[in-house]
Amino acid sequence: MLSLGSFASGATTSTDKGRDIMPSTVVRTFTEPGEFADAVRPGSYDITVVERGPFIAKLWQIDLHGLSVRRHVENRRRIVHACLPVGRATFAFLTQPGPAVTRNGVEFGVDRIARFHKDDDFYQRTSGPSSYGNITLQRGKLAALLPVMLGREFRPSADSTSTVPNPKAMVRLQRLHAAVTDLAEDAPAVIAQPEAARGLEQALIAAIMNCLGTGEVEEDKAAHRQHAAIMRRFHRVIEDHLDQPLYVPELCKEIGTSVRTLNACCHEHVGIGPKHYLLLRRMQMVRRALDRSAPAETTVTEIATRHGFWELGRFAVEYKALFAESPSVTLARVQ
Repeated sequence: MLSLGSFASGATTSTDKGRDIMPSTVVRTFTEPGEFADAVRPGSYDITVVERGPFIAKLWQIDLHGLSVRRHVENRRRIVHACLPVGRATFAFLTQPGPAVTRNGVEFGVDRIARFHKDDDFYQRTSGPSSYGNITLQRGKLAALLPVMLGREFRPSADSTSTVPNPKAMVRLQRLHAAVTDLAEDAPAVIAQPEAARGLEQALIAAIMNCLGTGEVEEDKAAHRQHAAIMRRFHRVIEDHLDQPLYVPELCKEIGTSVRTLNACCHEHVGIGPKHYLLLRRMQMVRRALDRSAPAETTVTEIATRHGFWELGRFAVEYKALFAESPSVTLARVQ
């Protein structure tokens, strides 16, 4: 279980417009999924917690020069819809043994790296407490480095892939990633030094290239790509109707697929059916609205019914079971 604490340092940031990012570090602990999702960058991160009970997550974010390092530790099963940052190559992996993570219906464990080929979006789910990380770098820099580091021509796949590296190469990457996140928490001033940041960046790039050069590549299959396209449309329709409840038949009509196909895709990608997923999303939206509202300006009833919950007694019971507090306690919390 994570301890509740909050650490932050050097939150200097810069956009990636042809120049390097200045070294910076942020380390924080969260108890609200929405706040955690808002803090994750670059890209976007939309989280739906599946498991009942208090949520705790810790986030390390380190920006070096042209490379960014992230680590997430979460204590609950959850579903995430993630959009990757534009113009950057992303490599994701588990940082320690534990329950596998499923991305777009494909499970990967601690022995492999997920590599994304374009400005992609995807669903990812965990089956228990998780600790995972990612490294992103400018795509142009990656394209220039690959032939030099690997000593041969490298043609990226047209599809997202996972790579199973040589075990020693994988362990080296995981240890180096852990060392960088430890420095961010214990000695952020070291990372703030430009030369130290460049040294760390070069070591991480070498570790990634070593994994790619020794790994067995597994590409996404055609069926997975087709299901991923359906889930992208599923997400877009949900995002277009955030202010109203959605029901499966009308959702399928807008997506252009059958209830049976959508049900299969949801179980593959998010681990539950669309009806259950929509219910959990609405619950999370209610919690966020309650947490951001003032008791003098609104009521639990107003917020719950706005999000499609009409049986208020049943709603209150389900809310407390999921979040370990009543909706009235969330609304009354001092901001």
